[in-house]
Amino acid sequence: MTLLIEEVNDNLKNAVAHFWKTRLRQLKRQQASDRKDQGARSAVTGGAQMDGFISLIANLVAAAGVTDAEIFRDKLLELPGYFRPTKEWDLLVVSGGRLLVAVETKSQVGPSFGNNFNNRTEEAMGSALDLWTAYREGAFNGNLRPWLGYFFLLEDCPASNRPVNVREPHFPVFPEFRGASYAKRYEIFCRKLVRERHYDAAALIMSSSEKGRQGIYTEPVSDLNFELFARSLVAHVGAYAK
Repeated sequence: MTLLIEEVNDNLKNAVAHFWKTRLRQLKRQQASDRKDQGARSAVTGGAQMDGFISLIANLVAAAGVTDAEIFRDKLLELPGYFRPTKEWDLLVVSGGRLLVAVETKSQVGPSFGNNFNNRTEEAMGSALDLWTAYREGAFNGNLRPWLGYFFLLEDCPASNRPVNVREPHFPVFPEFRGASYAKRYEIFCRKLVRERHYDAAALIMSSSEKGRQGIYTEPVSDLNFELFARSLVAHVGAYAK
């Protein structure tokens, strides 16, 4: 496990670099075309930026004893929901006809942190609620509880680190949100996702567009670092594989 984690740290750097290089390449390609999908949105809608992280997580699962045939990261990613017919995840592990792992990987790059923060949080909470309700109703697995993971990359920039005011026209917000930057809000959000058992583990990393192309990133808080995420995932998969 120690060796595996050492390799993970190096591969995480490569995944960060892949994210920013892919994003820049897509942005340049679309800006050079005649498409209307221009600006920062073009890099978002281009997709593929998170592939490095998904591959890294898939490799962890494989190293823990699951065969490649049971790991789904490019296709066949739909799971039945309770409030909607299906939801497409970023990575699934299905073994012996049972759901073993489901992972969501997301990112946010400025400048529109406000609206996107609300979209990201609502999506993550809704996906978890849908999955666990479907699980309760017997959509998959029987008595085996799947492992649910949430990985998030946030751009490290002045806009994401600047304190943000909140509006309280009727009732006070919880004190931890007062003066919290978007980086702090994501920290609070990811921690509460795990604390409330919506996800078994969450990881939050930050990286700037300039340094990120060299694979440089930071982990703002120790309880949401990728090593803990990886150890939780490997322990769950390893126990089942044995």
